[in-house]
Amino acid sequence: MQGPDEHFVERVRQMAGSAGPPAGLAMPPAEALELFEVQIASRHLDLVARELRARNQGFYTIGSAGHEGNAAVAAALRPTDPAMLHYRSGAFYLQRARQVPGIDGERDILLGLVGAAGEPIAGGRHKVFGRRELHVVPQTSTIASHAPRAMGTAFSISLAAKLGVPTPWPADAVVVASFGDASMNHSTAAGAVNAALQVAHRGLPMPLLIVCEDNGLGLSVPNPLGWIAAAYAGRTGLRYLEADGANPPEALAAARDAAEYVRRRRRPAFLHLRTVRLMGHAGSDVESAYRSPSAIAADLEGDPLLGTARWLVQAGVVRPDEVLDRYEAARERVGRMAREVAGLPRLAGREQVMGPLAPSRPAEVARVVPRAGDDAARSAVFGRSLPEEGPGRTLAQSINAALHDVLAAHPGALVFGEDVARKGGVYGVTRGLRKAFGPARVFDTILDEQTILGVALGAGLSGLLPIPEIQYLAYLHNAEDQLRGEAATLQFFSTGAYRNPMVVRIAGYGYQKGFGGHFHNDNSVAVLRDIPGLVVASPARADDAAAMLRTLVAAGLSDGTVSAFVEPIALYHTRDLHAEGDGLWTDPYPGPDRWAQAHVPIGSARCYGDGADLTLVSWANGLHMSLRVARQLQARGVRARVLDLRWLAPLPEEDLLTAAEATGTVLVVDETRRSGGVSESVVAALIDGGFTGRIARVTSADSFVPLGDAALDVLLDEDTILQRALELARS
Repeated sequence: MQGPDEHFVERVRQMAGSAGPPAGLAMPPAEALELFEVQIASRHLDLVARELRARNQGFYTIGSAGHEGNAAVAAALRPTDPAMLHYRSGAFYLQRARQVPGIDGERDILLGLVGAAGEPIAGGRHKVFGRRELHVVPQTSTIASHAPRAMGTAFSISLAAKLGVPTPWPADAVVVASFGDASMNHSTAAGAVNAALQVAHRGLPMPLLIVCEDNGLGLSVPNPLGWIAAAYAGRTGLRYLEADGANPPEALAAARDAAEYVRRRRRPAFLHLRTVRLMGHAGSDVESAYRSPSAIAADLEGDPLLGTARWLVQAGVVRPDEVLDRYEAARERVGRMAREVAGLPRLAGREQVMGPLAPSRPAEVARVVPRAGDDAARSAVFGRSLPEEGPGRTLAQSINAALHDVLAAHPGALVFGEDVARKGGVYGVTRGLRKAFGPARVFDTILDEQTILGVALGAGLSGLLPIPEIQYLAYLHNAEDQLRGEAATLQFFSTGAYRNPMVVRIAGYGYQKGFGGHFHNDNSVAVLRDIPGLVVASPARADDAAAMLRTLVAAGLSDGTVSAFVEPIALYHTRDLHAEGDGLWTDPYPGPDRWAQAHVPIGSARCYGDGADLTLVSWANGLHMSLRVARQLQARGVRARVLDLRWLAPLPEEDLLTAAEATGTVLVVDETRRSGGVSESVVAALIDGGFTGRIARVTSADSFVPLGDAALDVLLDEDTILQRALELARS
């Protein structure tokens, strides 16, 4: 069977000359010719990608063949409209590049195909469509995981303008996100569309254009005929338009209609662009193994290049031989350029590869940390009683005061999540914030963690500083890919051109009394610690919590840092350490004049005591238990020091080794699970660092946490810590 290249050439040769204006919508010849030039360039880029892979000079063969009608979508938009593109949106990218002088879109794509270090967005780290000058934000998604970010960006453009925070885009920008039809079945896409519609239903701006490039297939699995229209055409509040991607006037008219509607009404629209998929899913895909010859042949006849060529010939704009001349000229141009870029330098060495992953400028972070609202702003927020003038604060009270100060100091800072605004949080941690800063900066979201993180992704991209709350650690897991696949990858796959700073507050761990069960006592942080570049902080004490929160805010502002701030629920309102009424788990809240001195750099631990017999290493609830155990050890003649890690990623390895060497014996007190728990990495860090002393660990069980007192059977307890510590000290 013929491939699309041979089929196109043969069909054009069979075309008659000018037959008068084609039926259907009219289109200026110049626009049609430009779309055709973009489409044939995209096609030859797909063809040369296969050739490069066959010569082991290229690394990506998922192409845009059959989807070239999406060039019309780019033509209908402005180059300042942020675009988050499907991996078959090559023609869109080329058309967008034509709208900005000095950009060679064909070369950009070729540089990505060969993994060249000079590729303008990912620098050879991945084949993506993206460029800062084109306002194309790189996406690595194959399952619409960029949908929440697109929704969040559309939400944030107007919000930033309302708050007076500059964004990279005009106030009337349209956010476009394109997906395949199979991706529209994914819960991520469904959730993002639902969130967009609810925002619009509330009367808030949501300038989101969703483009579904429907070729009827997801890998080898067909989508039911008519499903996309059935699922989205009747959605209340969603303007639905449909067009044939092989009919250039129809596609352009529908795209312009959709773009104008979104831009003018600031409401979401759904453009259903019918396409075909040519050359299979990717270079390694043998389509004949799962598709009939007639189905493949039908797609060849629906080739959008044929549709555009036919329109041009029928309109008398060009003759068939001129169509082929243009087609072959593009083949020669793209092939020549491919040969030029194939030998260009690629990434070499770990340092070059990882350079943009997680920029870290500790000195700049330390410089930003002391920024505070002026006296008038703080007085307006706190009233006559400033937090530094009051008594010692609990962990929850200290975080609350720090959040007030962060919002007072940084106009672009936002706090949002489930129950955080009117209610002030399940545990009162965000109480008073909405009253102090208003509903534009402190607001409740729908009960969907993907949406919460999607808003954060879009807000960070738009120049704001999001501080979203995930109500319980267990609730994070259904949305974790928004951190792993979207937030943490953006600087890496854009070589720092884009960033999405955020501080994700997460209430977690076990030991709650009277409020049990797995979903409210989740003690697994492995999923967070496995994300490259993600900073994971976990304070136990009030003074550390405020200081560490300021550090993460400063890191977000300075370096675009993506961070998780895991707060131990059981310690939120704890006041005492050793005896009832001792107040030793409260701390004074420092005023801004002391913030620089109180600064806690990322990756720095805190040591309690100077015992020479044993080092207890812990954090969060484990710190509280370890300090209590240390006193009991002292009564038995064992002198212990306690190291609070504070940072779970990156681990404070230097401080850890120093504390370990001071005693020669280490007990890691790990409230997370034995398998995949933090202690595994602590022990590995000690060994890798050359520590030759004794190491042991105590952990919680490899179990979910049950209700009631049964939780104590699987969670680490003080008696277990004490007995193991005594065994180590006496052995």
